[in-house]
Amino acid sequence: MGFFIQSFSIFIMSNFPWLTIIVLLPVSAGFIIPLFPIKGNNIIRWYTLGVCLSEFLLITYVFCYHFKSDNQFIQLKEDYNWINFLDFHWRLGIDGLSIGLILLTGFITTLATLAAWPVTRNPRLFYFLMLAMYSGQVGLFASQDILLFFFMWELELIPVYLLLCIWGGKRRLYAATKFILYTAGGSISILMGALSMGFYGSNQLTLDLQSLSNKSYPIELEIILYLGFFIAYAVKLPIFPLHTWLPDTHGEAHYSTCMLLAGILLKMGGYGIIRINMELLPHAHSIFAPWIVIIGALQIVYAALTSFSQRNLKRRIAYSSISHMGFVLIGIGSMTDLGLNGAVLQMISHGLIGAALSFPAGISYDRTRTLFLDRMGGTAIYMPKIFTMFSSFSLASLALPGMSGFLAEFLIFLGIVISHNYSFNFKVLITIIEAIGIILTPIYLLSMLRQMFYGYKFSKFLIFSNMDMDAGPREIFILICLIFPVIGIGIYPNSVLFLWNSKINFILSKFIF
Repeated sequence: MGFFIQSFSIFIMSNFPWLTIIVLLPVSAGFIIPLFPIKGNNIIRWYTLGVCLSEFLLITYVFCYHFKSDNQFIQLKEDYNWINFLDFHWRLGIDGLSIGLILLTGFITTLATLAAWPVTRNPRLFYFLMLAMYSGQVGLFASQDILLFFFMWELELIPVYLLLCIWGGKRRLYAATKFILYTAGGSISILMGALSMGFYGSNQLTLDLQSLSNKSYPIELEIILYLGFFIAYAVKLPIFPLHTWLPDTHGEAHYSTCMLLAGILLKMGGYGIIRINMELLPHAHSIFAPWIVIIGALQIVYAALTSFSQRNLKRRIAYSSISHMGFVLIGIGSMTDLGLNGAVLQMISHGLIGAALSFPAGISYDRTRTLFLDRMGGTAIYMPKIFTMFSSFSLASLALPGMSGFLAEFLIFLGIVISHNYSFNFKVLITIIEAIGIILTPIYLLSMLRQMFYGYKFSKFLIFSNMDMDAGPREIFILICLIFPVIGIGIYPNSVLFLWNSKINFILSKFIF
């Protein structure tokens, strides 16, 4: 009897729809929020935080007990027929490439929900949108159907647009309109590419990513498809010259939304390039890889120089993010295991550091009521804890050894150096441009710290002399939660590299060198 019970339990657990629950839990829980009283801000806050934390713990449980890192294939597969006449299936699954980003999504969203504690304007809608974004982002990383991938890609646009329109700064409508035009415009190419790939070679629509990966296309069609997908991901990552929406959006959004933008949203672009362009269209990727490396190298320097010229603190951080995404492009274009491992690690690392820089920038504005660096100065006297944490994360962003950013950029650097796909002169040129970018990064970051925290300017118009301006327990807790993984990954990188190493090797096996 005990044997049958144990066998039945194993069967149930192996066929349990873990991923469906993980994807639908946040948005489903969000539909309960309108039932709360209008003035019940604390109830809504604690409820949303409880949902986010439960979701993150569930993701962690599934990762620990149902995911095998040495398996390069899709795990926990779920396939339910959704729309018959389109052959549209609810196909979910995870592998090494997606599990790290799903964990990152759960971690950053939970902290961003806690960071949004001071929001009092229409909290029911605000927290519902946060939970809807949560579902959309997790759903995208877990999608194994290209049309479902597009659906999840679009799902997060509306929450970001509304979060920006309602809770943004003075130029929020301009920033929100620009965001929706850029991202929705780029998304059209995903839909067209998905349908083209699905119909090619048969009269029946095929949308399963695994089936599409086994298809072969004429090189001309593959190039067209590659460029179409790349444009959409170039907007999201973002890649120069399709990047201008990010500084405006980042500059106007509430800092909890900025944490989600810098921490998760940008990584959807890098994930899409690896998942769709590299894995499904390898021949076209081999053709365009040198150009991706060149764009990435130039983007590092361009965004670093532009960041240095920004007077607005949040816009400077936004251009810093654009510069760091250039390293992701170089890693993807290197087509080496070191380079591609470094690119995925850079996405994880920057997700933590980008969110960590966005949060103290926002709480600094709450206290100083200015984002202009030339109006600050001397705030370290009044905010020593914020100064300490802001400085720590700035050092992490400039790739200080012992922190996650250093190892990610080092792997990417080695990946392009050892690549056999490029000539010696090409590698020397890219390495020099990378080195220039690495030199420029501490210049604009340390300059930012100097303008914010040193000198005496701010004390001339200090209006908070009778209150404690420094970080409180909730804010310190968020910053400590972010600093631990940054240092932990920097000291022991294998704590995360093992997640996707097998998958990276499998993707690279598609390329003939």
